[in-house]
Amino acid sequence: MSQTIKRKGKTARKAAAAQGNRAKVRSAKATGGSALDMAMGWLPFTEAQLQRLFVLAILAAVAALAWVVASAAGVPGMAEARFAQISKQAGFEVKHIELRGVKNINELKIYERALAQKYRAMPLVDLEQLRSELLELPWVEDARVSRQLPTTLVIDIVERSPRAVLRKADTYALIDETGHELEVIDRSAAKGKLIVSGEGAGQEIIQLSHLLEAAPALKPRVREAQWVGNRRWNLVFETGQVLALPEGVKESAGALVTFARLDGTNRLIGGRAIAIDMRAPDRVYLRVPEGEVQEISTQGGAVALASGGNGQ
Repeated sequence: MSQTIKRKGKTARKAAAAQGNRAKVRSAKATGGSALDMAMGWLPFTEAQLQRLFVLAILAAVAALAWVVASAAGVPGMAEARFAQISKQAGFEVKHIELRGVKNINELKIYERALAQKYRAMPLVDLEQLRSELLELPWVEDARVSRQLPTTLVIDIVERSPRAVLRKADTYALIDETGHELEVIDRSAAKGKLIVSGEGAGQEIIQLSHLLEAAPALKPRVREAQWVGNRRWNLVFETGQVLALPEGVKESAGALVTFARLDGTNRLIGGRAIAIDMRAPDRVYLRVPEGEVQEISTQGGAVALASGGNGQ
């Protein structure tokens, strides 16, 4: 005769323990989800961008494997083409070009070089090569090219600063402080800018700037600076008068300060003299249209007429 064995129901203690375990599981899931959401919030990407990055990572791994296989088979060009195709399919290709820092440069000259990269797979863009091409432009002092995934190529330009106009025969060119020529301009565009001339004048712009700072009141009245014999300056004022300065950094600056003082007391700029020679350490020679030369002592400030002149 068979007997049926009945199991006793769960005790209250066991039921409470089971319910507690289920609560812990739910709490753990909630806590884990919250922590994950918080971590996601810290990342500088949207969820869609992260998904795309994960897809790219997977595709890159596949492409890398294809590259290894293709290289082993002796067809790296085929692997590169496949890699470009996979990248484009994932949306990583150059569709936009963002240009920064441009003020004086003709932007078309930059785009001519950058647009060669458009619609190219982003990983295949040669950033260093593009930067080298941009550095060949006269106005570009420095350049930085970077990728802004997934579709933008960013170009940051540091421009050279025009400091003067270099006059050579009948041509005029903007130059920076090193004498680097930026662009050729016409004579009307040079009006109001400091013009320099003479062999090697472009490389002396920094020295000339320091010289003019010695007498700031005279600086806006200087129209042209002539570098003579690769050793000294002649300054041409807006009146057309020429001031010959001595050789040497200290000597020329000292002479210019003295001239500014004499101009304040004798009104030399705009006066009768067409040329002022300050190459002598203690005399100033003023050539007037009649051919006479006035001699001024830089010590006492007395004016005396002298015949003949001091050679250039």
